[in-house]
Amino acid sequence: MIKTKISPYLLSVSLLLVGFLSSCISTNLAYMKNQNMNKLSLGMNIEQVSDLLGKKYVISKKEIVNQDTLEIISYRGFPNDEEVYLFTFKNNKLEKWEREFIPKYRVIEQK
Repeated sequence: MIKTKISPYLLSVSLLLVGFLSSCISTNLAYMKNQNMNKLSLGMNIEQVSDLLGKKYVISKKEIVNQDTLEIISYRGFPNDEEVYLFTFKNNKLEKWEREFIPKYRVIEQK
C-alpha cells in the first residue's frame, strides 16, 4: 500500500477552489432561471411554463369553478428556498404568477 501525504496548504487551496466554483454555479443557475422567468407570458400552457422553468413543480391546488378548471403549480426559489413562485392556470392557460416569501422563523407569542 502506498501512502501519500497531502500538505495542509494544498488541502486548504483545494477546498477554497471547490467552494468558489460551487458558488459561481449556483449564481449562474439562479441567473439562468431568472432569464427564463422573463420569457414567460400570459396565455402559456403548463407544458410551455415547465419547459422554461423545469419539471420539478408541485401542483398546489386544482379545482373546478363555474365549469372552469383552475390549477396552481408552484416552484421553490433557487438558490433562495424561502421563495415560492405560484402560477395560476385557468383551463390550462396561464392567468397570473406571483412570488411569495416563506418566513424562515416563526414567532410564537406567549400569553
